[in-house]
Amino acid sequence: MPHVVTINRRDVIVLIEEAAEKLTRGNKTEAIALGSRTLLEADARDGALFGAHPGSVKVKPGVDLTAPSLDAEPEAQSGRELEH
Repeated sequence: MPHVVTINRRDVIVLIEEAAEKLTRGNKTEAIALGSRTLLEADARDGALFGAHPGSVKVKPGVDLTAPSLDAEPEAQSGRELEH
């Protein structure tokens, strides 16, 4: 069942034609499908990314997110054994 999509914006048409020539040997339908698949895959991965969206995470002034969270060196790293 074929469907037709009409695009009248010249800038969009130019982008489609450029992508089609570069990526699909001129096949405009495949260029649109490739772009759509890529966007859908990217959207599927967005949900769990920390700070993926500007403003989604608020950090108090003076907090360094790259600093170690433990005050002491872990025993496994130091080589010291624990007494049980």
